Amino acid sequence: MNDMISVRGFVASEVKSSTTTRGTATASFRLGTTERRYDRATNTWVDGNTNWYTVQSFRYLAGHVGCSIKKGQRVLVVGKLRLRQWEHEGRVYHVAEIDAESVGHDLMWGSANFTRMNGSSAPADSAPAVEAAGPLDSSNEWDSEDHEQIPPEDESIASNLDNPDGTGPLLVNTTTGELVGAGV
Repeated sequence: MNDMISVRGFVASEVKSSTTTRGTATASFRLGTTERRYDRATNTWVDGNTNWYTVQSFRYLAGHVGCSIKKGQRVLVVGKLRLRQWEHEGRVYHVAEIDAESVGHDLMWGSANFTRMNGSSAPADSAPAVEAAGPLDSSNEWDSEDHEQIPPEDESIASNLDNPDGTGPLLVNTTTGELVGAGV
């Protein structure tokens, strides 16, 4: 099965970040979605069945998920659904996985501040859309000459956010998208 779905739920585990042997960043977490309905007989909301998914993300999305998503938060996930099963010691197991294309906070439950990353941490497929919009000018983040360059590992840039301890701007690792220093 390879269907696109949108799921709204809560992050049920800490995000697990890693890198494949070929150097691709990955991040995954468990997502729970619980049906809720209003019971008119008792005038209360009642929880129904909970569906569980393993959400997997790769490359730049993995880096952004790793530094943005925390256990207990409400999120929206869009991606490809994959249902797998396997057998171990005579017992059949089933798992629902989502290969995420987009992950974001559910603003029904709170507010969020979005920090756009510079051109070096944007997905590769966004470059043609910029070029299709017209010729690049000097005010654009994307420079046509170093558009294809990838920053060296562990290179950090200053973000527009101030460090909570008042020591200046937070640093963002351009390779992983994670905050550097700041005790996070």
